[in-house]
Amino acid sequence: MKTSITNRQIIKLAAPISLALLIPQISFLTNTAFLGRLGERELGVNGITGIYYLMLSMIGYGLSSGIQVQMARRAGEGSKSEIAHLLSNGVMLAAFFSLALMFLSLWIAPILFGLNLHNTGNAYLSIDYIYIRIWGLPFLLVTQLFNAFYISIGKSKYLIYGSLAATIVNVLFDYLLIFGKLGFPAMGLAGAAIASIISEIVFCGTMAGLFYWNKMYRDYPVYRHLTFDVKLSQRSLAIAAPLIVQFMFSIGGWQIFFIFIEHLGTQALAASQILRSLFGIAGVGVWAFATTCNAMVSNLIGQGKQNEVISLGWKISRLSFLFALLLCGTLFLFPGEFLSLYRDDAVLVAYAIPSLQIIVLAMLIMSVSTVMFNTVVGTGNTLVNLTMEIACVGCYLVYSYIVIERMQSPLYLCWGAEFVYWTTLLTGSLIYLKSGRWKGKMI
Repeated sequence: MKTSITNRQIIKLAAPISLALLIPQISFLTNTAFLGRLGERELGVNGITGIYYLMLSMIGYGLSSGIQVQMARRAGEGSKSEIAHLLSNGVMLAAFFSLALMFLSLWIAPILFGLNLHNTGNAYLSIDYIYIRIWGLPFLLVTQLFNAFYISIGKSKYLIYGSLAATIVNVLFDYLLIFGKLGFPAMGLAGAAIASIISEIVFCGTMAGLFYWNKMYRDYPVYRHLTFDVKLSQRSLAIAAPLIVQFMFSIGGWQIFFIFIEHLGTQALAASQILRSLFGIAGVGVWAFATTCNAMVSNLIGQGKQNEVISLGWKISRLSFLFALLLCGTLFLFPGEFLSLYRDDAVLVAYAIPSLQIIVLAMLIMSVSTVMFNTVVGTGNTLVNLTMEIACVGCYLVYSYIVIERMQSPLYLCWGAEFVYWTTLLTGSLIYLKSGRWKGKMI
């Protein structure tokens, strides 16, 4: 369970994570393309609601990331029993969190969309979609815990199986339920929500099934820890809480950005939804390297090798940048071809091209800043991460408000907010890592 900082080890852990992230993005691309055939309104509403649900999922990801840091640290120390304890207790925490988020969404969704969206039709569609979509949250949050467990013990290849099964199911039921094929009702946007829930159930079942199929309970005796541990939960929440708030700020900022974009009109919103999908697909390799860095940093510290942490961060950053350069270069040279995959509308594609070119340039900065930021996460000092996130999102929203709300600028200048966010994040991460104040942090 102890890792080294060779390129081979990094790629061995990052490649399966990248593939596991890419597979659902293919599903998301298909979903967006299907809804794009229905119309610009459905495409735009899917973008707004997708960001909201992403914010809920990132709250769960914050919880699992906090627990993953601890599991990776225990892996570096060689303590399998403690990893099992963290996993079983984490699943219980995830169940509690998901129920709380579901009830909160039932109350807050009408307020958020009803008050902030200028188009009443968009507001009603968004609320109806969220009321269906939230039923997948319990399965999503438990899946995130299992993913964190597999990454922590160096078995990231298992993420591929769950992602593949979920994506196949999602694409199938998207086709059947959005358009009403093979005797299924044509449900449009609601059909996309139901298809996503089914896929999350399949994903969760696959990840839990792999644990038992491979008899991993022998090495990681989760049955010994079926009682909810209050003290362990408090420790996990102390580490995870800043990450949860951090992700809420991060995705919440994006939610506000998309609400601002909705004020520019249906075309701007539809184009931005396509751009968000491409952003997600292009970013899978970067996020895989970032997740790898998080786990490996914590593992190294568990081995007592703090002096190797910063060099590991830079090594992974270089690999991440090279990956982003190759992919972003392709998107930059052939933007129209990629945008046309979503909607066969020459006017919309031409409108979105300048914004896509801005995004791919910003992703080169993102490829380094995300990895270095996760180097900070891996040290376990999550309050520092939260402080940096608040500062970055604050700068991002100030830019967005001035450029979108006040100046009503062209869409490509609106997406320039990505430069502001990722540059600020990189600066803060480097300053903290070079200060050395993260050394000696116990979790």
